[in-house]
Amino acid sequence: MEATFTHKETNWTDWLNKRSHRFPHLDLDQLKDTQNNTSESQDQTQQLILACLALIDEEAPDWTYVAAEVQLEHMYKESCSNRSHSRPYQGFRHMVAHLIDEGIYHSDLLTSYTVAEMEELEAAICPDRDKLFTYIGLKTLHDRYLAKDKQGRLYELPQERFMIIAMTLMEKEPKTKRISLIKEAYWALSNLYMTVATPTLANAGKSYGQLSSCFIDTIDDSLQSIFDSNTDIANLSKHGGGIGVYLGKIRSRGSDIKGFNGVSSGILPWMKQLNNTAVSVDQLGQRQGAIAVYLDVWHKDILSFLDARLNNGDERQRTHDLFSGVSIPDVFMEAVEARGDWYLFDPHEVRRVMGFSLEDFYDEEKGDGSFREKYQACIDHPDLSKQSIPAIEIMKKIMVSQLETGTPYMFYRDEVNRMNPNRHEGMIYCSNLCTEITQNQSPTIEEEHYVKDGKLHIVREPGDFVVCNLSSINLGKAVPANVLERLISIQVRMLDNVIDQNTIPVMQAQLTNQKYRGIGLGTFGWAHLLARKHIKWESEEAVQFTHKVYEEISYHTIRASMELAKEKGAYPAFQGSDWETGEFFAKRNLNRNDSWDRLVNEVSKNGVRNGYMMAVAPNSSTSLIAGSTASIDPIFKKFYSEEKKDFKIPVTAPDLSSETYWYYKAGHEIDQHTSIEQNSARQKYIDQSISFNFYVKNTIKAKELLDLHVHAWKSGLKTTYYTRSTSSQDNFECDSCSS
Repeated sequence: MEATFTHKETNWTDWLNKRSHRFPHLDLDQLKDTQNNTSESQDQTQQLILACLALIDEEAPDWTYVAAEVQLEHMYKESCSNRSHSRPYQGFRHMVAHLIDEGIYHSDLLTSYTVAEMEELEAAICPDRDKLFTYIGLKTLHDRYLAKDKQGRLYELPQERFMIIAMTLMEKEPKTKRISLIKEAYWALSNLYMTVATPTLANAGKSYGQLSSCFIDTIDDSLQSIFDSNTDIANLSKHGGGIGVYLGKIRSRGSDIKGFNGVSSGILPWMKQLNNTAVSVDQLGQRQGAIAVYLDVWHKDILSFLDARLNNGDERQRTHDLFSGVSIPDVFMEAVEARGDWYLFDPHEVRRVMGFSLEDFYDEEKGDGSFREKYQACIDHPDLSKQSIPAIEIMKKIMVSQLETGTPYMFYRDEVNRMNPNRHEGMIYCSNLCTEITQNQSPTIEEEHYVKDGKLHIVREPGDFVVCNLSSINLGKAVPANVLERLISIQVRMLDNVIDQNTIPVMQAQLTNQKYRGIGLGTFGWAHLLARKHIKWESEEAVQFTHKVYEEISYHTIRASMELAKEKGAYPAFQGSDWETGEFFAKRNLNRNDSWDRLVNEVSKNGVRNGYMMAVAPNSSTSLIAGSTASIDPIFKKFYSEEKKDFKIPVTAPDLSSETYWYYKAGHEIDQHTSIEQNSARQKYIDQSISFNFYVKNTIKAKELLDLHVHAWKSGLKTTYYTRSTSSQDNFECDSCSS
């Protein structure tokens, strides 16, 4: 057995002296007394880390890297001790074999790769890239993602996690180029140019868990569908998925059942059931399930739906553990502006009396289309019961709930469906848990059951059960490094391979995943990038820069998917899509130069591999790991502390310096209309949607918040996420969608 080292072998004074060249601007002598002042009963490593953290402030942010190196030293020793090696990152293949024996890794990691290939990949690992981590990034990666045995002992190190992810996602690539693709994926991950979604980061290569982030289910108006969906949702939640659920097809309170009038209890009992599922079926013991429910603003139960998360009122009518979103047509926002009346209907009665489902229509053009025609027909029909209420009163209830709870999210259904590249195949009723995914949906329906050869056979017609497969570009690093084209090429391939590598415990979700091959390539680090470029958030320059960056991302993403289609085939629903007809590009005025024109023709000829391609998720935890800012959000503060169980971790804005300081502005201090203008520019190039937050002060007036919503709607935003008020409760962060 090779020698191992322990904590006591580290002389921290010598260790700090060796690092003085890396941190010449920091006075490391401030830490050299730490070892002398620490008793034998104390953890010297922890004391040194705490000493580093205590020195972090706006003028000296780089102490976080010193703390990270101390943490790395500790991790290297722990891993070497457990693996019986004398130096970190030694014996990669043996580590994999041991964790397979422990039941942690999947056996494919050994059976799919030869000894020579494993040795080549071990040689490609670059330990120096561990020095890119901030302390909180490294600590988050260590605590939540690196592989440990069943006793909680650390085996896997950061660069090995990245290599395992690359090996897992490239496993089924042709062997002639597989190793080079793995190295390319490792390059992208290890340089922190991108991150994969939390489920992929945590579960790739493991013998348990799944790789996709979020799911969206559509519940039909039947007892069978309601309970079948609840089972599906529970299974997905168990495996770590976040769930979006569309409730708009379920009949309202007071509707008839089998002709008996006034007996339906409406949607609230089923919301209570989902609330219990969210609480009781936790995500691998880490946290309770995460479910968002959506309802149409014309549904008769909308008022009780909007009250369901409030902190006061009848607790029997509350679902505090669900998140909520409202599906809003253009005609409602027009009624709000005009201070006109709004009409509420029971979807079951609409189907019975009118012969159609109102939720199945949308306005094909702004200001004109099928939805408003059908909505007006419902108003005019004398045999259809309806409830009239001023539209502004509903909007007020929406805003009251948003200021108290952060929700409901806003889902602008007409714009979503107008811009849906696969509208030839279906309808989009709602978004996901974090509002960035917009893909075709339909309920799964039990059609018949019969007995054959003494066995019961149940036939279900599978609906489109949406799956989100996510990863994100680190704009703060990738754009300055000028690597977008190279990065996106490998990133799209990685995302596409998640679809084939993943095992989803709900069959209709698996089928939908294969039908559309939807992915969500997103971004984070926007505030970081603006600061590095010395661009003020509240400026026209920021809006124009948004156009420039996201047009480039869109171009390379579509091209990468087209190149994959040439190699592996287009997604099954490509024929008749806006990708094939060129409508996707025409609607966005993208066919305006030679590069785009050539791409339009190539896409029509060769197809694209993925029916949905781009979506910007919240990615708070993975952006923290990558040392950047979350999503497209502004910063919270230039300097703050992350609360941990035993201590606080000071965090500064990334690359904070005298040059970047003035370009970082806290979200609640920013004019939100400028953020809307940026997001409108961004949305033009993204085929799905964006997790876009409003940051408002608790003193905001109702008219000011209403103006933000109207501005967002008129600017072509498809969704808005949380309304983050300075006085509202702590808002949920979607770990599933963190990418």
